[in-house]
Amino acid sequence: MYAIGRVGAAFSISMLMSVTNIMASDNIVTYEEKDGYTLVHQSQGPTLGYSKQSGAKIIMVDGLAFKSFNGSDTLFSYEDWRLDAASRAADLAARLSIDEIAGLMLYSPQNKLPMMTDTYRGKAFAESGASADELSDGLRRCLIDDNVRHLLVSVVESPETAARWNNRVQALVEGLGHGIPANNSSDPRHSAFADAEFAPGSAGQLSQWSNLMGLASTFDPDIVLEFARIAAAEYRAMGLSTALSPQADLGTDPRWYRFNATFGNDPKLVTDLIKAYTEGFQASPMRSDGGWGPGSVNAMVKHWPGGGTGEGGRDAHYGNGKYAVYPGNSVDRHLKPFVDGAFALDGATGKASAVMPYYTISYGLTDSNVGNSYNRTIITDMLRGQAGYDGVVCTDWAITADQIDPGSHSGKPWGVENMSVADRHYMALKAGVDQFGGNNDKLPVIEAYRKGCAEIGETAMRERMETSARRLLVNILRPGLFENPYVDPLETRSTAGNAEWMARGYEQQLRSIIMLKNHEAALPLKGRMKVYVPRRHDTAYRNYWGGTDPERTFDPVPAEIAANYYDAVDNPADADAAIVFIDSPKSYRMGYDPADKEAGGNGYIPITLQYRPYTATAARNRSIASDPAETPYDRSYRGKTAYAQNENHLDLLENTRRLMGDKPVIVVIAMSNPTVLGEVEPLADAILTGFSVQNQAFLDIITGRTGPSGLLPFELPASMEAVELHCEDRPHDITPYTDADGNCYGFGYGMDWNGVISDSRTSRYVGR
Repeated sequence: MYAIGRVGAAFSISMLMSVTNIMASDNIVTYEEKDGYTLVHQSQGPTLGYSKQSGAKIIMVDGLAFKSFNGSDTLFSYEDWRLDAASRAADLAARLSIDEIAGLMLYSPQNKLPMMTDTYRGKAFAESGASADELSDGLRRCLIDDNVRHLLVSVVESPETAARWNNRVQALVEGLGHGIPANNSSDPRHSAFADAEFAPGSAGQLSQWSNLMGLASTFDPDIVLEFARIAAAEYRAMGLSTALSPQADLGTDPRWYRFNATFGNDPKLVTDLIKAYTEGFQASPMRSDGGWGPGSVNAMVKHWPGGGTGEGGRDAHYGNGKYAVYPGNSVDRHLKPFVDGAFALDGATGKASAVMPYYTISYGLTDSNVGNSYNRTIITDMLRGQAGYDGVVCTDWAITADQIDPGSHSGKPWGVENMSVADRHYMALKAGVDQFGGNNDKLPVIEAYRKGCAEIGETAMRERMETSARRLLVNILRPGLFENPYVDPLETRSTAGNAEWMARGYEQQLRSIIMLKNHEAALPLKGRMKVYVPRRHDTAYRNYWGGTDPERTFDPVPAEIAANYYDAVDNPADADAAIVFIDSPKSYRMGYDPADKEAGGNGYIPITLQYRPYTATAARNRSIASDPAETPYDRSYRGKTAYAQNENHLDLLENTRRLMGDKPVIVVIAMSNPTVLGEVEPLADAILTGFSVQNQAFLDIITGRTGPSGLLPFELPASMEAVELHCEDRPHDITPYTDADGNCYGFGYGMDWNGVISDSRTSRYVGR
């Protein structure tokens, strides 16, 4: 309950600092000057925030204060906070030009603060003298010339920087056109760093939690709800009002690159956690009914109709992973977290405010094999019709841009590669899409509008555009941005990462850790022991995005943290026990290798979940999906070999086992994808795993300061053959690994100090 009260405090503290009092009827109005903006508090209405430089002003109607965006004395319906959001949105949408609607339908590429690839006042950032919170030249152009009002924020110098940047953006757009505020957003940004030290007093940064997979391993919707409420408060303190999350995809294929950003592969568990996550972000802490208001953050649930079924585990960010397949005929299970979760909230917000379809072509699911955002059956018939969803539909990023080749990270116009950019926009509009992710350019949207006018007439096409505008404006109105889009950077500093929320995040990390093996009660390590933790060498990795993660040699546990738990020794002969920190296997090139193509193959290779080289003898003889534009267009990789880029992690473990002899060896696996443990388990006396967890939290478990309680929200495969033989779309379709103690690493498995866990969580979710 602390989180809820804290959220409220973050938005009401300034009300105690009134400067000027004015009596108007029974409404007490107070003005407060802030750094770059003015707050107008009133006893019978919402607090208003505006910049005196923008041209907006405060007008009094019926004794109440309102913002007039064009500086006139007339109160337009969209400015009247007494009206519901839908009525206000309809009034404003009817006033907008097609140019303004086109801008509203754009969602920017990533904004980094500072933007090192852009200029500031015509100069590179380093030469400009600009601060990180200033607006780059490119951003100003897209706000002014292209009317963009939806901005994705990625890397930020600090939460306070984000807050100041937000205020600059809002002051600029407040004076443009009809004063539509910016709806700033972010992908998930609360995951913990392995080598970070838990510091409960580190206010000014965000609280640290495990990722969605780690949240799922608690099997506790209440924990997810608490996380979402705290994260929403930190988002709003930064000036962020939309979360590009949660990821409602079922992780039914363990090879998928984005697996660790899901809640696992069980429809019931994922549905419950998606509902809690969405509820926590959207419900205003100031509303007893869980409705919209200041403090609400729009949730954009993704990726309809489920992104976890790519053939061979490949991902649709690349052309080699463009096809989703359904050999298990399980599409209905993938819809459940949307329909029964994000679209069926208990609170008054009702359902997720936005939906993002995935890049994939849902192969054979409909008569049209085009990307989901271009597919009218998937958007209009299935999502809007059968699922009854009438909120915003935003494409995933860059689907209207051109691709370079199947192995490059570029545009993703799957199934419409031969269309013009404008025709792609028009096809998506006809499918039922409202917004184009990763696009700052209004011209293709305007061209699509013209094509629509020629086909169905100007009146009908104008109404089609206004329909999307109304949906988009509702999501700006409901969190109160028209009334006050500004945030106080000083409050941001004290709100983000405050001591209580840091502690709650760390506690969640502890509860997410899963103990897989504890042979002969090797854990906990009791007393002050001498422990050998081998240094780790990571080779240079080719990462998923085509870049290179640099080579490094490092201590997994910094000395200052280790000293709180054990006496570190460099010689295994002097140690009582060893702890080996490794990452799950990092598969080379994730399913496509240009070298194979150059050698006369089709380019497709396996994705591996084991450390040693893996040859796909059990793979399909012929792929389910194929692309006639490719030669040859069979995508099978049967008989080919895959490699893990971090095979040396297994070498490290084997060497440590040899050096330690019969003394305990504890393995800690930072897991991104379900790992085939047949190479690891025989070498370990105990195994712990987690998902974006600080190594310090593992030490709290290992030394018995707290006990393990996490459960597997998926299966760990018995072998790569078991992975190849399963259906990409079917939950719980993989034979799990069984260890030397006879424990099966299936869904819902985990151990505590007493053995295999059996509690209310396993009763609710396992063995149904």
